[in-house]
Amino acid sequence: MACCAASSDGSEGAAKERASGCQVEEEQSISRTSLYQEVNNSYVTIKKQQQDVLGFLEANKIEFEEKDIAANEENRKWMRENVPEDSRPASGNPLPPRLFNDSRYLGDYEAFFEARENNAVYAFLGLTAPPGSKEAEALAKQQA
Repeated sequence: MACCAASSDGSEGAAKERASGCQVEEEQSISRTSLYQEVNNSYVTIKKQQQDVLGFLEANKIEFEEKDIAANEENRKWMRENVPEDSRPASGNPLPPRLFNDSRYLGDYEAFFEARENNAVYAFLGLTAPPGSKEAEALAKQQA
């Protein structure tokens, strides 16, 4: 599966540049992973979390779409409205990064990090793990 880093804020060129070697294509699969982030966020923790998710998706050539909530008010509104109540902070608005598969909420950075630590990112994203990946090998062992 080739990765797709397309930005919905109109700066697709920067996203293509960051994709560094990944082939950018239009609608490749039925489901689409979306990474809601704030590209110009000044909080170090949020910036590192966003870079961690972005780097993982690109390195593993996982197709995704970047949605910048700072540059596009519709993205910010959609993300805030579609984070489930039980995943919202006690006060304030949900902060990036947040992951969705089409309109299905997947989780925040902590959920992504836990899935990565358990070699279960593809399942977390609602995708089939590629043959030869640690996740595919772990699934094969479980089924044997």
